[in-house]
Amino acid sequence: MASEKEIKIFTGTSNIALAKNVAEFIGIPLGLSEITRFSDGESSVYIGESVRGNDVFVIQSLCNPVNNHLVELLIFIDALKRASAGRINAVIPYYGYARQDRKMKARDPITAKLIADLISRAGAERVMCMDLHAGQIQGFFDIPVDHLLAIPILARYLKQKEIRNGVVVSPDLGGVTRARDLAGRLGMPLAIIDKRRPEPNVAEIMNIIGDVRDREAIMIDDLIDTAGTITQGAEELMKRGAISVYACCTHPVLSGPARERVQKSDIRELVVTDTIPLQNSLKMDKITVLSVACLIGDAIKRVHKDLSLSVLFE
Repeated sequence: MASEKEIKIFTGTSNIALAKNVAEFIGIPLGLSEITRFSDGESSVYIGESVRGNDVFVIQSLCNPVNNHLVELLIFIDALKRASAGRINAVIPYYGYARQDRKMKARDPITAKLIADLISRAGAERVMCMDLHAGQIQGFFDIPVDHLLAIPILARYLKQKEIRNGVVVSPDLGGVTRARDLAGRLGMPLAIIDKRRPEPNVAEIMNIIGDVRDREAIMIDDLIDTAGTITQGAEELMKRGAISVYACCTHPVLSGPARERVQKSDIRELVVTDTIPLQNSLKMDKITVLSVACLIGDAIKRVHKDLSLSVLFE
């Protein structure tokens, strides 16, 4: 049984701090490995200890530079497979390319499915992700997928703010389920921003469904990329009479003009998790980072012992 095998945790270069915290929570050292690059940019992975028969977890977020980190993960999985690891588990806190999950127009690729195929074919036997952009991505894999949720972590923190007259706001129709879950945990009503996206990374707000006047608004999304949606939403909420606006997300992609937009926006506080490490250039007083290391660590221990993960989100 898996529980009789030794757990070993390795990490790529995308989020070493998170991997160290997960290993510390479980009570084991990170596995010995070395990732180098040839002068032409090719990646090379060396595993510095035996993994034969072990239950191995590789932690790697597919964040910027996403292609480098993806190739690192694939090579890592292949190396473990050829080293006779007992079971190879790919722990992907942030699943890149998740927004390309369907064909929007003729001849579009479905890249999220392609990435799933690559990970499976490389030799992963199980995948663990956090807050996928679209839940159906779980079905893109032909191997088991454990889908972890950051909502309980965000909800615990927001409860400490003791917001008296709050409303949880979904920044689009696709995020209503997520926002409803948070609203239920906080005991607040729900509002929805109706927007359209004429092109990638561009959003136009059409209407707000629900009452936000004289309320403290909490906007929630799975990820914030260029921060156009979240900052436009905050501006519109203030115009509609909101007292203040908090924003939260699981994955702080924060690319391009995101830092400047958040800094100048009406957002009082942006709460994120460490599925993606914040670069120094992105750190600011408005951003609060919560760790998901304990959640991932608990999930790894339960997977290793063949126990249910659902209790982690109750």
